[in-house]
Amino acid sequence: MNAKYLKYILDIQSILGEIEEIKIRVGNNFINYKNDFIVKRAVERDLEIIGEAVKKLTEQNPSIYLSSVKKIIGLRNMISHAYDAIDDELIWAIIQKDIPILQEEIQNLKDQ
Repeated sequence: MNAKYLKYILDIQSILGEIEEIKIRVGNNFINYKNDFIVKRAVERDLEIIGEAVKKLTEQNPSIYLSSVKKIIGLRNMISHAYDAIDDELIWAIIQKDIPILQEEIQNLKDQ
């Protein structure tokens, strides 16, 4: 595994860890999340970073498999360019349902 490839994987893992810490901070509760604009902005930024890292990772190695590459990159673009259309419930659903899957897939890539 080349150094750049590993860097993107480690960056993604680090950000995924931050999102887990944020979930703990809000008691894994949507209302607490929704009512804390600083936490929401932090999560949005983290998802934006993940999207950029996934984009660069797949550019570097187009054969890698992540189940939601297009959705991850699309979310990054939405956060960056359509910030006024961000839906708190959508972001919370991503945190709850999609982030655990991405964590497992990234770990599998790292273990290869």
